[in-house]
Amino acid sequence: MLDNLYRQVILDHYKHKRNFKEVKGENVKKIHYKNPTCGDVMTLFIELEQSQVKKAAFLGEGCSISMASASMMTELIKNKSLKEIAAFRKALERLIRHGELPDRIDLGDSLSLQGVHELKARHNCALMTWQALDKVLKNEKEYDTH
Repeated sequence: MLDNLYRQVILDHYKHKRNFKEVKGENVKKIHYKNPTCGDVMTLFIELEQSQVKKAAFLGEGCSISMASASMMTELIKNKSLKEIAAFRKALERLIRHGELPDRIDLGDSLSLQGVHELKARHNCALMTWQALDKVLKNEKEYDTH
């Protein structure tokens, strides 16, 4: 039953992508990113203001997992500090790669991706948008994912 609910959440984010748009402005960082394993592509837009993500959006095309994950991530990180986002990033990596549920971190709809752990070939689909985020924020001191 829970698996079915999670599938529905993923399909909803895939069919009705949140924050699926271009964002422009002087504080906007963007990156074009391609999943090396399957060819999914996206451009991620992040508007930063004083170590906080004010807006997050994306454009792209790919499988339901990668596009749903991008939709979920952009919802999750809006109006959050880079420290909070780094904690989300670490928790999601553990969820996808090792199947570990987070203790005190609320991943929101991204928790519905936990079943991807069983599908090793799809790990990069779920993590693609987060890998793009890593590249966008790599020079930000407060974004420490180690």
